[in-house]
Amino acid sequence: MKIGLVLSGGGARGIAHLGVLKALEEHGLKPDVISGVSSGAIIGALYASGLKPDHVLDVIIKTKIFRYIRPAWSKFGFLNIEKLIPIYQLYMPFKTFEELSIPLFISAADMRTGTSVYFSEGDLIKAILASSCIPVLFAPMVSGEKLLVDGGIVNNLPVEPLLHTCDILIGSHTNPNNPDFRVLSIKSMMERTFHLAVACNVRDRIKFCDLFIEPAELKNYGIFDMTKAKDIFEIGYSYTKEF
Repeated sequence: MKIGLVLSGGGARGIAHLGVLKALEEHGLKPDVISGVSSGAIIGALYASGLKPDHVLDVIIKTKIFRYIRPAWSKFGFLNIEKLIPIYQLYMPFKTFEELSIPLFISAADMRTGTSVYFSEGDLIKAILASSCIPVLFAPMVSGEKLLVDGGIVNNLPVEPLLHTCDILIGSHTNPNNPDFRVLSIKSMMERTFHLAVACNVRDRIKFCDLFIEPAELKNYGIFDMTKAKDIFEIGYSYTKEF
């Protein structure tokens, strides 16, 4: 039986994927292939490298990743995501897709064409950076004629690479809608806009999942709530055990 796992984006809420993975393992469900986008791509790559969910959580907590980001001084974004390459090189066990113990697909979005771009071979770190490059906040990754940004803006549940290849397809989605969300600042307005945009492209893809995991409690957390990593992990774990 071949199991495919799709991991959505969600910023800090994507840490819940680790709890999902831990609970699935305890129930004897380990993915044979993974497709991820944005934070789901980061989690998917670390897990496909052979790291256990608890270990990945420790890495995320200890790296304090945002202190490595510096202004890009670009007309396209405030921050340069390529400044994160050294930190990924330090903590990522492998540098290419071919070295991973579990096959992995990573999706980004091409700003020029408005379509998804899928990576499954070659440079792993640059694919991760492209997939998690939030528009406006970060300057796009340039690849030939492509301007690559966070894949979630066109497809936040990238089931396509796994369709018709698995016996069971599991979707882990960390962006439940919060109907009581309050816009109190430019930051919260940007977060809400991004959330609503990606939520719309998920609905039509849920039907392809045999199991769809979406912990409702995550609605109380924001995409920048990195200090609450342990709580977010536990929500994913507890919800999936019950599910």
